[in-house]
Amino acid sequence: MKDDKYLAPLDTSTFLRIRKWYLFALATIALSIIVAQILIQHHLNSQLNDSKVINVAGRQRAYSQKLTKEVLLLKELSNTEQQNQIITELRETLSIWKDSHQALQFGDVSMGISKGENEEIKVLFQNINPHYNAMVGAVEDILTDFEATGTSIPNQLQVNILLENERNFLNMMDIIVNKYDELSKTHLQDLKFKEYLLLAISLLILLLEIVFIFKPLSVQIRNTIKNLIVAQKKSEESTKEIKKLFQEKEKSLQELQELNFVIDNAALFASAKQDGNVVFISKKFNELLGRTDQDINRPLYEMLTTDEGQQQYLMEVLKSNRKNIRTEEINIKTPKGESLWLDMSIIPMHQSSAQQSILILCSDITERKQTQLKVAQLTKENYEKTMRQKQLQASQIVEGQEEERKRIAKDIHDGIGQMLTALKFNIESINLTNKEKTAEKIEYIKSLASDLIKGVRTATFNLTPPELSDHGIFPALHKMTHELSKLTGKNILFENKTEENIRFNSLAETNIYRVVQEAVNNAIKYADANYILVTLNFNDNILSVVIDDDGKGFDDSILGKVPKNNSEGGMGLFFMKERMNYINGRLFINSIPGKGTRVTINYKTDRKELISKDT
Repeated sequence: MKDDKYLAPLDTSTFLRIRKWYLFALATIALSIIVAQILIQHHLNSQLNDSKVINVAGRQRAYSQKLTKEVLLLKELSNTEQQNQIITELRETLSIWKDSHQALQFGDVSMGISKGENEEIKVLFQNINPHYNAMVGAVEDILTDFEATGTSIPNQLQVNILLENERNFLNMMDIIVNKYDELSKTHLQDLKFKEYLLLAISLLILLLEIVFIFKPLSVQIRNTIKNLIVAQKKSEESTKEIKKLFQEKEKSLQELQELNFVIDNAALFASAKQDGNVVFISKKFNELLGRTDQDINRPLYEMLTTDEGQQQYLMEVLKSNRKNIRTEEINIKTPKGESLWLDMSIIPMHQSSAQQSILILCSDITERKQTQLKVAQLTKENYEKTMRQKQLQASQIVEGQEEERKRIAKDIHDGIGQMLTALKFNIESINLTNKEKTAEKIEYIKSLASDLIKGVRTATFNLTPPELSDHGIFPALHKMTHELSKLTGKNILFENKTEENIRFNSLAETNIYRVVQEAVNNAIKYADANYILVTLNFNDNILSVVIDDDGKGFDDSILGKVPKNNSEGGMGLFFMKERMNYINGRLFINSIPGKGTRVTINYKTDRKELISKDT
């Protein structure tokens, strides 16, 4: 017996919800990564700008000292050539010093310094500018005197102005440099806070994925396995019910046989006294028994058979019957050595008297009995063969279910389970005080989460692809061939010759998908094929799916044999045929050793059942 409940496709509402949350979680993680990268890049640019500003600000102090040193050195030198060289260096130093001072206040693109917006630094520059201007003015006067008179010896007033303002300039420039350094540290602290915040958000997202995605998925898988166990129990109960029905049928047939008095052959009758002696026997009955009129004085049980064992049994039957009608099918032996079967009804006469006689009504059922024995033998053989086949099929289904459960359990334990355990341990081992190790662990957690998502998607895809229920058999087969091609590295191609995407009933789509999946997997695993082509066509309300491969092929004469167990192989082909028979489809398999295999699936449907959608 088949139960449509367990052949219907699994409910995909849970998988749709999981997919939606996956997309949401991935988008959130991607957004957090993008924001983190933007902040990091912004911080790096800011740090680069801050480092240049601090470098230029620190250099200003050095150049102010260099200006003073060159002016004092110019005053001490008497060699004209050396004085000219110092004047050149002094002019270059002053130019760089002025450009740097202006860049610090108003920004300079060529120097890579942006305009400062900090009010405190602006105030500090306003305070330092008088000293700066005085020093610039003194040096420019020295250079102007040199150009006008050719005399490079600065006067004492210019030197005093330079020396008096240099100390204040250096002190105030130290304050500015420290302020720039303080701002840089503030920027760094802000970035740390934001990075910690993004880390917390990422960990929260991972936790939510575990609660709202992985946990529901484990529940769904557990329910699926539970349904498989229930299906197994239903199959066992169906087998017991078949046996019970057969026993009831046999019992009914037996009762009908007991009630079947062959009245149309009533000419075979005899009567006897209580002691068993014959009173009367019909001529036809006498001829059937091969007796003569001289044998009429003999006891009835001696007339009926020549076998002493049968005579003894008939004597006991005839004498023991007193009140109730008794029916017997007895086997007798005639004087000619023939074996006959009689349907004998023993009817007591004059039941109120203790000396009553008995009436014997018989029918010759030899031919029927022989035929019945042959039919019973054939029926028994057919029944035993059918029951063996049903038990074999039931065991094969149970074994297939058990193998599928083992595969699912192994995939979950070896793949998803271990990755979840690794993910948990890595999250628990994060130490925020160790920034370098934390960053490495976060990168590893991201990679592990990606592998985990891929494993979950593969598991759910193998259970029931969402494309099958959402979009139909055509997109589902396209997705399957594409995924298998990526996973195996084989050339698995899909060719759809239909002009539109047509939906069939869910039962047909599910079984056709599983048969194609089994055929492609057989080509990959057993045929060692490198090229597989899945072709779809739909004409005259007939869906045709052809799977061609260039594998090593096999002897297709074994297709008519049902394997006894998985070790003999061929279970996949057996289940493929069973699935197509269930939806009234047809399956053709042609294979030549060394030249590949072609599997053809034909499914005819009523046009009213079709749902057409634009591809």
